[in-house]
Amino acid sequence: MNPPTNISAQTQNRKADHIRICLEEDVQCERITNGLERYRFTHCCLPELNHNDIDISTTFLGKNLDAPLLISSMTGGTEQAAIINQRLAQVAQHYKIAMGVGSQRVAVEKPQVADTFAVRKYAPDILLLANLGAVQLNYKYGLDECLRVVDILEADALILHINPLQECIQPKGDTNFRGLLDKISTLCMKLPVPVIAKEVGNGISAAIAEKLIAAGVAAIDVAGAGGTSWAKVESERAENPLQRRLGKTFADWGLPTAECITTIRAIAKDVPLIASGGLRHGLDVAAAIALGADIAGLAMPFLQAAATSETAVAELAEVLIAEITTVLFCTGNTTLYQLKHSGSLQRIE
Repeated sequence: MNPPTNISAQTQNRKADHIRICLEEDVQCERITNGLERYRFTHCCLPELNHNDIDISTTFLGKNLDAPLLISSMTGGTEQAAIINQRLAQVAQHYKIAMGVGSQRVAVEKPQVADTFAVRKYAPDILLLANLGAVQLNYKYGLDECLRVVDILEADALILHINPLQECIQPKGDTNFRGLLDKISTLCMKLPVPVIAKEVGNGISAAIAEKLIAAGVAAIDVAGAGGTSWAKVESERAENPLQRRLGKTFADWGLPTAECITTIRAIAKDVPLIASGGLRHGLDVAAAIALGADIAGLAMPFLQAAATSETAVAELAEVLIAEITTVLFCTGNTTLYQLKHSGSLQRIE
């Protein structure tokens, strides 16, 4: 498939716009939160632990992680994105945490920018996740394109991001979602790596998660509401008053991250589950894991750090790891497994 040059240019320009808008404009949800403020850890003033014995390592999709952290999917396709991805990958490798990249559609349309995503050379050992929009399966994408983006990254899994609201507001968005579940199911059967279903900030309900799991999806990234609003981002890119109005109207649309975690875990005890959407520090990460997630993804904090320097990204990783470790110590838990089953996170009535 060789898309017209103008489509490739539009996709690349959109990538540049997204970075600029996220860094320069107020595109955070205003009225809706990630829901984690409704919970509180019970402080243990006598943990009977040696802080040095705390172990926050875990495994996800068969890969070992030194901390339950995912640098969530953000960018690629531009010169600035290449720098950001390199910084993120080098830090992910150093701290042995997972990383996803932004949608690789631009790399399919314009192969000469594929190297802006190709970070395996900087991170040979980490859990690395390729990324395409699920809706592209209704726009002439299929197994070949999915294999191509996995190969570009030498990825361990493929994220299919599902973003109906963003596509409604985005100029020239792709809004044909009819029959998509069957195509996802076919892809899951044929693709040699696991498929992860991910929203982009509006959340995945338990009912939809159940359908995705039945279709063969190996893991769910809830990507709930409460963080960056892609409705607001696309409103900033609007080409007419209607798109601008839609973005503002739906700025706080979606399911809070905490609600997604608890409702999905209630119907799927064992599915690998990523918590993301409005997580901003290690206390959020620990709370999400205590609610039932396996690892937690952060995007905006890592984007802001990576736009500054690799050192800033490393400093953020250090802080997140210290915050998660502190939660375990101050709740009397040595491992993430113990934290999950300790009952130390309580809902505030």
